[in-house]
Amino acid sequence: MDRFAALADPTRRRIVELLSSGELDAGTIAGHFPISKPAISRHLAHLRDGGIVHVRRDAQRRVYSLHNEGLREVETWLHRYRSVWSEKLDALENALEDMK
Repeated sequence: MDRFAALADPTRRRIVELLSSGELDAGTIAGHFPISKPAISRHLAHLRDGGIVHVRRDAQRRVYSLHNEGLREVETWLHRYRSVWSEKLDALENALEDMK
């Protein structure tokens, strides 16, 4: 699975947001969602396979953290389009101002 497919789901994006504060075990992550633990486990597997998160074992727990390199690749890709977005948003802002 590629990084963008891993981030396509809103639940997985929320998991990334949770992990931005630091590592969490799977049970803690699951506690933030109204879906089953097996469903969260599948989401975590997609993020792991997409290179977005790392997992390590701590006794019986699986602890997840963000994989900086995977996120850096996403940021690098997005950076190429940031100037296009800025230009379009500036044009929209100007058009809205003209309409006032």
